[in-house]
Amino acid sequence: MRAIKNKEKIIIYGDADFDGTAAVVILKEAIEKLKGDISAIYFVDREEEGYGLNKKALNFLKPLAPALLICLDLGITNFKETKIAKKLGFEVIIIDHHKIIDRLPEASIIVDPKQRGDKYPFKEFATVGLVYELVKIIFGKDLTKDLNNSFLELVALATIADMMPQERENKQYIEQGLTVFKKTKRLGLEFLLKTKDFEDLTENEKIQKIVSTLNMSEIKNHLTEAYLLFICQNKKEVRELIDRLLERSLQRHGQIREITEEIKERIKEDSSLIVFEGDLGWPNLLVGSVASRICHKFKKPTFVYKKGESESIGSVRMPKGMDAVKAMQSCQKLLITFGGHPPAAGFRIKNQNLEKFKNCLIKYFETLDE
Repeated sequence: MRAIKNKEKIIIYGDADFDGTAAVVILKEAIEKLKGDISAIYFVDREEEGYGLNKKALNFLKPLAPALLICLDLGITNFKETKIAKKLGFEVIIIDHHKIIDRLPEASIIVDPKQRGDKYPFKEFATVGLVYELVKIIFGKDLTKDLNNSFLELVALATIADMMPQERENKQYIEQGLTVFKKTKRLGLEFLLKTKDFEDLTENEKIQKIVSTLNMSEIKNHLTEAYLLFICQNKKEVRELIDRLLERSLQRHGQIREITEEIKERIKEDSSLIVFEGDLGWPNLLVGSVASRICHKFKKPTFVYKKGESESIGSVRMPKGMDAVKAMQSCQKLLITFGGHPPAAGFRIKNQNLEKFKNCLIKYFETLDE
């Protein structure tokens, strides 16, 4: 509120998945309503930059300093990068729902219900839920019904997309948000629901199709296509966006099936405690979906990565009761960055450490079996 009042530059920096995108849209629209100065919206490109706040992005944003840098759905494990941001002249706010690793970054304000000392009883918000609660506090009684509804539908969709437990506050968001969503006034969502792809689908199937279509949208000029769809007011542009998104979604689901089958073939004789597979040709955008399918099929801790020239970026999925973050924490000296939730997380690693990381993980899971 101080930044808005003083006309300071504000940068909103978000993760590119559905939760991060929806959180950015809500906060952007809220700040604009309050006449704040948004100097940049920036979504991290996992393909090029990996996860979270990173040096490449900070160098790109450096000309805008001094500014308030608000990190959404990321940042809670970016200790070095937060320090760099401060040195560049950014004041940092982190709003994240991922698991805390040992300590907190040196940000001015951190909102994460999982941090030590947080007394709020419910801990399983998606980031979009935290941002929605923030917006309600900022507006108070001035939050109009229309604006609240336009936020709630995104909160509901993103909470479902991020597979958060549908209980307590999340249950309320979903029930209220999906009621509003049926009469959505967002042009992108309205037009998407009217396409042939959504004919003859049940309400639940429509939600799942929207999530799967928009969760894998591409990034152009540091903006996700899902973000552009949510905010676009031009009918022609919306139709073009939807055509691209649906076509690409179809292609990607085909790629996911191919990669999944390739991994199944690779590991059919493998009796290892974990699945640990990567390839130069696998898009980083798809490895999370592949890891989910493999983990569901084989009931093993699953690590799937896109191999780069010198570094690899991977996604992790865990069977029920296992903790991806704890597993990687036991091998953190080998990793550049890592973080996420117990059932689903991500990592970045130098290629020279891949085999060591695999062996370290196997040792960790062997101790769990003892």
